Amino acid sequence: MALFDPTILQSGEYHDWLVQGFILSIQLTVISFAFALPFGALVAVMRTSTSRPLRAVGATLVESIRNVPLLAHLLFWYFAFPELLPEGLREILYANNPEAVCAVIALSLYSGVHMAEHIRSGIRAVPATQLEAARSLGLGRAAAVRLVLLPQALRASVPPLLSQTVNLWKDTSVATVIGAAEMMYQAARVETASFRSLEAFTFATLAYLTVSLVISAAAYLFQRRYPVRTAA
Repeated sequence: MALFDPTILQSGEYHDWLVQGFILSIQLTVISFAFALPFGALVAVMRTSTSRPLRAVGATLVESIRNVPLLAHLLFWYFAFPELLPEGLREILYANNPEAVCAVIALSLYSGVHMAEHIRSGIRAVPATQLEAARSLGLGRAAAVRLVLLPQALRASVPPLLSQTVNLWKDTSVATVIGAAEMMYQAARVETASFRSLEAFTFATLAYLTVSLVISAAAYLFQRRYPVRTAA
């Protein structure tokens, strides 16, 4: 038996399992990012608010989520959270791929609070005169934050947000512990069925590396094309 048999990665049932896992990992990343970014922006605005209660709530969310391991988040949302739901909602959850749903919830919250800190740094980088000018033009504080402050803050935060997206992509691998059929789950499944661990985990390793490098390259190119300019 050959040490490395690439044919199982090119076609057949094992190939299909690995591709299905890769697709689910991509889907988990994209969907979680779509929830994490607005959540992070909201928390960042709360953290920089002039209201002390809002700042306290934002700080509590950040510290209580990011100081708990992602593994613990996944286990809580998969095993404990459904028990808190009414029976009807629990049945709906269990009927709609609960592993993927709970993985998205955990990944969105965990990545969201890290994005919040990046966006908060972006907000602090925007000169205070920008907000003052918007207010002087007749915009309320909420409108000034939404139309003037946040767009500039997000623009300045793009490179670290893309770096956090790389972390989110890699973090999808932890979802295997709750049975989400993502790439690591399928690689382990192939290894168990075929005893071809080298091929299965080589595929997973190269897939994680390739997507991570693509996102990192996008961050680098964006930063080169649109460098952050400090206001005078």
